[in-house]
Amino acid sequence: MKLFKNIAVKEKFNTYPEPIKQKLLHLRELIYEVAKEEKSITAIEETLKWDEPSYITKNGSTLRINWKKKTPHQYSMYFNCQTKLVPTFRELFSDRFHFEGNREIVFQEDEVLDEVALKYCILLSLTYHDRKHLDMLDE
Repeated sequence: MKLFKNIAVKEKFNTYPEPIKQKLLHLRELIYEVAKEEKSITAIEETLKWDEPSYITKNGSTLRINWKKKTPHQYSMYFNCQTKLVPTFRELFSDRFHFEGNREIVFQEDEVLDEVALKYCILLSLTYHDRKHLDMLDE
């Protein structure tokens, strides 16, 4: 597991219920895997935005993960709603993920993730400014 450099992010993860914490830590690991595998990503910053663990790269769009008490058996990955990311993901993966609005992929606690599809979504977000001119992401 990737060590936390930002103590506030580490403390935030410690506020989640244990089963959900493990799910969110898994999402975090997928984010770091994608960043490591993509040559154009030279650094990734982990921070809190809107009190949610957030991940940003030089040429990317902020990606956030979180759990909310009002939906205790769900957790989510959030994307910038001013981009075409989620509409693109919906077109590509509507049979694999549940989407809310134009910014969120919602996961159920007992759901088995399609990691290949999810890593592609993460990649598009972390490299968004390099790819936003592509047909489906064009604003």
